[in-house]
Amino acid sequence: MSGFTTTDFPESIEDWTKEKVRQWLLSNLRVPKEYADILYREDISGASLVCFEKQDLLDLGLTHGPAVQIIKHVRRFKDSSEKPVKQSERVDGNQTKSPETQEIKRGSVTQTESSAEIPSKPVAIPSELSRCLPRPFDKSSELHTYRQNDILPPETGPSNLLEPLHEYKLLANTENATEAEVLRKFCDEVLRFAAACMNSRTNGTIHFGVGDAPKYAHGQIIGIKVPSPQKFIDELDQNLQVCFEESTNVARICIRPPKFVQVLNPDDTSSNRCIVEVDIVPNFSETQENVFYTNMITRDKQGKKMKEQCCFVRQGASSLDVLKNKNRMKSLIDDVKSWASARKATEEKYSLDQKKSNQGQRLKQLITHGRDTLTNSFYNIVVTNKCPSSQLEHLIFLKEIKLFAVLEFDPESANNGSCSFFCKDRIANLHYPWMYNTSDTIPTIIENLNLFKQPSWVFCNGQGKEESEDDKPLDSSGWLKKRAGEVSDMLKFMCNPEVLRTNRMQVIFLLHSVIESLSSPLLETFCMMYQKLGGVENILCICRDESVFSRWRDLVRTRCEIDITSKCIYELSLNEVNCTIMKMKEPETLSSSRYLPSFGASSVLLSRKDEELLTVLEILCENECENTEIESSDHFQEFKSKTEEDFYRGGKVTWWNFYLSEKPGCLPFIKRDKYEELYNLITPVEGHKAPCVIINLFHHPGCGGTTLAMHVLWNLRRKFRCAVLKNNTAQNSEIATQVTQLLTYGKEEQTTYTPVLLLVDDLEDVEDLHRSILLAADEKRNGVNLMVIILNCRRSQFPNDSSRNSRIDNVFITNKLSVQEQSFFQQKLRELKDHHEKPETFYAFMIMTNNFSEKYIEDLVRNILKDLEVSSKVGQLLSFLALLNTFVNGSSMSLSLCEEFVGIKNALWGQETLEEKMNPYSTLLICFYAEEYGTYQAVRFLHRMIADKCLQVLIGKHNLKLSEITTNLLHCDLLYKSGMGKDILVQNIQSMLITRQRIEQGDDKNTLFSPLVEEMKRKEGTSQIKEGLIEATKRFDKNATIPQALARHFYLTEKDFQSALYWAHDAQQKNAKNSYIADTLGQVYKSHLKYEIELAEKQSKVLTPEDLEKYMILASKATKAFQDSQDLADKDESFDSPDQRNKKRQRTYNTSGYVGEIEVAMIIFDILQDIPFFNKTDQMNQQKMLNFLKNTLPVSELHENKANEEFIAVLKTNEKFLVSLKPRVKEGFVFFENFFTYLKPRSIERETAEDRNKRKVSEHFKKYVKIFCTSEGERESERTSQPKLSLQQKIEDARQYLEEKRADTFAGILQCLNDRSGTEMEKIFRKHEFIFENSTRKTLMNRTNFILSNIVLHCIKTSSKLPKRYNELITVLNEALQEEGIHSKCAELYFLAMLLLWPRRDNTMEEMKTSKNICTYVSSIKKSFHRRFSHLFHARSAIAHFYLGKSKGLMRIVHRRKLEHTVNKEDHISSRLLWQSGGIWKEPGVEDLLLRVKGKTENGEIYVHYPGNLKIAVRPAYLGGVRSGYSMEEVSFYLGFSMEGPIAYDIKYLNDL
Repeated sequence: MSGFTTTDFPESIEDWTKEKVRQWLLSNLRVPKEYADILYREDISGASLVCFEKQDLLDLGLTHGPAVQIIKHVRRFKDSSEKPVKQSERVDGNQTKSPETQEIKRGSVTQTESSAEIPSKPVAIPSELSRCLPRPFDKSSELHTYRQNDILPPETGPSNLLEPLHEYKLLANTENATEAEVLRKFCDEVLRFAAACMNSRTNGTIHFGVGDAPKYAHGQIIGIKVPSPQKFIDELDQNLQVCFEESTNVARICIRPPKFVQVLNPDDTSSNRCIVEVDIVPNFSETQENVFYTNMITRDKQGKKMKEQCCFVRQGASSLDVLKNKNRMKSLIDDVKSWASARKATEEKYSLDQKKSNQGQRLKQLITHGRDTLTNSFYNIVVTNKCPSSQLEHLIFLKEIKLFAVLEFDPESANNGSCSFFCKDRIANLHYPWMYNTSDTIPTIIENLNLFKQPSWVFCNGQGKEESEDDKPLDSSGWLKKRAGEVSDMLKFMCNPEVLRTNRMQVIFLLHSVIESLSSPLLETFCMMYQKLGGVENILCICRDESVFSRWRDLVRTRCEIDITSKCIYELSLNEVNCTIMKMKEPETLSSSRYLPSFGASSVLLSRKDEELLTVLEILCENECENTEIESSDHFQEFKSKTEEDFYRGGKVTWWNFYLSEKPGCLPFIKRDKYEELYNLITPVEGHKAPCVIINLFHHPGCGGTTLAMHVLWNLRRKFRCAVLKNNTAQNSEIATQVTQLLTYGKEEQTTYTPVLLLVDDLEDVEDLHRSILLAADEKRNGVNLMVIILNCRRSQFPNDSSRNSRIDNVFITNKLSVQEQSFFQQKLRELKDHHEKPETFYAFMIMTNNFSEKYIEDLVRNILKDLEVSSKVGQLLSFLALLNTFVNGSSMSLSLCEEFVGIKNALWGQETLEEKMNPYSTLLICFYAEEYGTYQAVRFLHRMIADKCLQVLIGKHNLKLSEITTNLLHCDLLYKSGMGKDILVQNIQSMLITRQRIEQGDDKNTLFSPLVEEMKRKEGTSQIKEGLIEATKRFDKNATIPQALARHFYLTEKDFQSALYWAHDAQQKNAKNSYIADTLGQVYKSHLKYEIELAEKQSKVLTPEDLEKYMILASKATKAFQDSQDLADKDESFDSPDQRNKKRQRTYNTSGYVGEIEVAMIIFDILQDIPFFNKTDQMNQQKMLNFLKNTLPVSELHENKANEEFIAVLKTNEKFLVSLKPRVKEGFVFFENFFTYLKPRSIERETAEDRNKRKVSEHFKKYVKIFCTSEGERESERTSQPKLSLQQKIEDARQYLEEKRADTFAGILQCLNDRSGTEMEKIFRKHEFIFENSTRKTLMNRTNFILSNIVLHCIKTSSKLPKRYNELITVLNEALQEEGIHSKCAELYFLAMLLLWPRRDNTMEEMKTSKNICTYVSSIKKSFHRRFSHLFHARSAIAHFYLGKSKGLMRIVHRRKLEHTVNKEDHISSRLLWQSGGIWKEPGVEDLLLRVKGKTENGEIYVHYPGNLKIAVRPAYLGGVRSGYSMEEVSFYLGFSMEGPIAYDIKYLNDL
């Protein structure tokens, strides 16, 4: 090539590495560096580059000029580097030079071979064909395949006699031939070739179905159709006797039966063609020095059959009959003797050269990384091509190793290959490479693809059955251009340390056939993996045989310039590989057959495949731990000791601990005092009355709460289908689906189910899970039979308080043992001393044995840490773990990270362990398996109390500071590198810095900052907090919650409002859509405002215009921020404050923006009263201020003396802001009235926290009333002094009274049901009546409030004579409905329509006329309510205030408190529990009051039908209330009325009664 002077490049461009390509582009073509780098990053090697067209380069981002230049020079170089060859010799330029290609010869005796099975038309010869090797000589054909159009090596003559020669036949041009003629032609060719090989004493193979010039390239794989292979075998066998006569037996041994090798299509999919091959093996022991003559059947000129004796030998690439050459016959006997002698010598030499194989031992070393057994300590990625069907049974080992992914290059694997075999009894998710290459985050991709939970079977070259062209198989050239990039990106993802760490993964190339071409996708994949892993340390290649290996080794050496022999297994059969690996695996600890309890004391078998589908659940079977491999193995005692030691040292309890405690001679597992209480709560004598039940178990961290729960599960495993939730971060919908699958497993029909007992650990949003389970199990529900019990273990610093305040059934245990429990622990200690050397080192157990004695823990820690060098890596790691485990429950660090931190190398090969490196301090730590996107080993302290004391010792004795340890933790770059467990570690560190304590979450108090920051403040002062948090903002520079916490520190602790403002804005820039961060900005301004006011008060400073202006600016900015928070709360992506730990929490709605705005307004109201002409001590001035705030007295009408002009100027500047305060505050109170009255928290546990919010809002309202509402005494005095008050003034007085009593709104009137007496309500009613009757314009609000006050008064005081008659209310209601229509935003109007117009089955014609539009009003209330409150639905649900009774008129409207009054309180501890359990509906008094409505289920909904063709939709109160399946059945229920519409309670199917 012109200008190409580099001498160290391979001769063929296909042999260039990507580095050589880049060098050539830069040095020779002078292509711009950025374009050369693009090709380099895309892994473009020479083999890839020759497949590129101009458009491919343009798609990569190259401009037109360089693309044309590169393509032109590549073609020129190819043309100049290829020698001219004949058409019959043309091969793929990707083939490296080999001895077979040096001389291309053509030889055969006859050229009339053919068969009707070959296409009659000439086939176009592809311009580029790939080389392939023939099937390994004298080996099974089942393990080998050919690809159509690939090129076999040229035909050859004899070489070293053992190396087989080859002859190719097409068997074509026989369209009109009979089957017998085709078979005879086949036999003639085989026998001629066989006799020649036997006489020449050379191994050989004759191939049928291989093309030649001129139609095809020489050696081109075409293939033939063989409908009946057995006929070929039988025909050849029958002709041996005729041909060889007395030498028939020898010939039968030397001539192997025909083999039929499958031919694949160019895209590697199956075809119906094959290559028929016959091997000739003339061993000396059979042939000796004999000459073999043959009788060939020919025809004379008249066409008669005749025998013709022949004597064939091989001459070059042809078979020659020497009987026709008398001179040649003279030397034949001597030649045969010479060939026989050479054959014998060659066979003997070959036998001596065979060495004893050590490949079995090498396989063991490579697959276990030097260990004794095959463990689950690392993940395997298997890369494989098409596996012959006969070998699939030897792939069992794939089902036993820890499989992360299989990169499949067989497009038909899912139908009849490896994938199909694997999926018969195991689960795998079928994927494509592009599914890994999305814009989603790593955790999202892992979650979407179920990685680590189930193997990913990735079809790297598509599937043959796919309809989409994008996922169809491609040939090598197409794959390199269109799919190599996707595979490269996928491997980049898999090799990302955040997904799989290099020292915890292994890549296995499983090669079932020869890889021929340098452009092979499998070879490209190897090169990609080699690059991503930085070598072959983690790569193992298992090759079918030596021929596959030798070619693979050569190709890898050419591409990567490395020798991978030491990483290859090639002398073992797949069966031997399989058995070797299976023998290496650890004994199984799971029962071979696992059973679930079923109805009537029966059982069902849980298959392994089905269990793998339940990815978020750990199933406890009724025969757990029974009949396992481990119990019958020699290692059982060792396993038993380690299992007990791990638990009693501080590890999590396993089912094996309970099983082993039941073995003869062992003490029973310690039964805590609260065991029976919890057991009885789960299995009450009277049974559960709901299909899904929640039970909370509150416990101190580390006191054995989860162990107690699992102990109960263990003993209930034959009564319930027990499971433990493995992953708290899983979606509740997914958990619910899998729980339902467990519930119904083995049940073909809907019958009685065995309930599921589900243990969840510290799941906060357990009520949302409860709802999700009801929804998922909807169609399985059979009446109210129990289906699921959720046992939720909740950590709490004060378990007894949490238990008392909880509104859910619960039990609690604390970190104080009873006398009986202490005796149990002492007995267990004596037993442990009999079986373990040093049970006193089981520190977690010893802590409990010593009744959680702090002195014991302190003495223990001080003694172990006495010689610790805190500046060493070991000391630093210990301090990091102590800090994390003290302040973050359940925190840990990955084992691999700890090993790397302390400098352990080659941990995978077990040369040094963390336990040894950290001895003796490692006695305080434990290594366990954690799950975060898969299983990995992690390290933590044995017990939280040990970590706490360790931290105290480090601070007290070793003079470390909390801030110092925290800063070191933040500065350690290694902790934040990619790696498994990194995300959860980062979350824990952030949580440690920002998560505040909250009483409602089980903490001992509410704190302003995280416990770490509070402790740091107490011991070291505020400056260290500031420095620590600033360092955290640098480490987590994209996190918004840390600058938010820093802003809170500055405004709450240091009163540095400028710095607080800076960090609040910084947080908002990082997350502008979070309502809590917007609220923090408002809090900064509000705190600054309060600080300035308090400072002025301390200095006894009189208010000045300058001060007023400053206050106005701060107040307006605070108000704006709080209003922003309100707007953002409607669309908050997170359901809780961002300063809380990153895990699922109860869904809440952020109301802090409303509270903040009200507080700022109250402050401003106080300030205004200090203005001289608004002075609160003067009633006229006070009234003047009120008129100003009510916008009835503009600033321009304030005429004051000159001394006050500056105040007036400030008021004028801020007039718009100031006059907006009162209506905005009023809107805030209305919001809270609606919020608390119309809706209730979806979580029962949130109701306690909500009570505090109600009290806070109530205090603000009292202050508001004091300012804006005239007291009753003042109003009475005014009426006395001015007996002729105007009507309008009287109406205004009535409004003020109602506002003061919080009864001026619809929600306020509804609230009167709960907190007003009959007398108070009568007065409220009179005010509403007066306003309604005397207002010149009857507004919608006047009407709705008037109607509702009638209804509420009637409910509270039935004997009152004040309420209007039912018909009068109907008239007022209809007037309002007629004016508003059906599209009003006023849901309250339609609520009244439901209450008053709900039809009766015995309606008169007039009543039917009144109720005719009820369906429309029900639809309207749903639409109106959703428009106003849908943003609250994730956290709250509508409340039913009234229920439908049996009477008529207003008497049919029954309110909730009346139902509660009918209940005998002596029979029930709590009315709340009565509502929660549904027991309220079974009370006789309730049944007497309420009307049971009959309806019908249609399409999964409930409808009530009334005369007049009325069909009203009713929503079930609880998920699961209506069976799915769209069954149309009659039901009955009690009807409740909420602002969202009618609700059905206590639904019963009439057919079930």
